Order: sequence, then structure tokens, then C-alpha cells
Amino acid sequence: MISIREQNYGLDVALFNEFTLADFKLFEEALLKRVQEQGRPDLLLDLSELVDFTLDMAFEELRFMRAHEGDYGRLAIVVSDVWIKLAAHLSGLLAATHARYFDSVESAQAWLAAPTPEAA
Repeated sequence: MISIREQNYGLDVALFNEFTLADFKLFEEALLKRVQEQGRPDLLLDLSELVDFTLDMAFEELRFMRAHEGDYGRLAIVVSDVWIKLAAHLSGLLAATHARYFDSVESAQAWLAAPTPEAA
């Protein structure tokens, strides 16, 4: 299951239980819409309640992120499970995504809300 909320900096995306291809399609649509509205939105991915993901979603995620890696800005990932963190890290390596990992949504939101060095 997926929850997507628009923020000033971009999108907050929370995943619960199993992340499916249908969930990822909703994420793709929301991200592309936000790119059109905002340019390069920052993303917060809350994986703290994620239990599993489907293989077809993983392949679609790699394809999409490679095709759109220049379309979004900073990526904050909230994760507590070591295996989910490893999977997210490996996915980032394969898609050349540079993410920062956090233990709480609040700390990730604070990082994304802070001005970037380029903007200062």
C-alpha cells in the first residue's frame, strides 16, 4: 500500500506492508506530475512500515529511476529494517541514485526542508 502527499519540497511517499507494481505506477504518476509543476522535486520515501515488495515492482522501479534520475532532486529514505535498507541501497547503486538514509520521518523532512547549498 502507498500513501503520497505533496510537500513544498516535493513528495512524501510512505509504503506499508507490500509494495506492488500498482503502487509503483501511482508513484510514477505522482512524481511526473510534480516534476511538471515544480521542476526537480525532492523525495522522501518512508520505508519504515514496508514488509516486502514484488519482483515486477523492483524491475519497474529500476527502469523508471534510470530513465528519470535527473528529474528529481534530493532523496531521503526512512528505513529501519536492515534488509529493506540493503535492497534500497542496491537499487540506488544500480540506478546511480544518491540517497541519504534517516531513522525518522521528522529528521528526513527537516533535511529536505532546509535550503540546499546550491540555493544559498
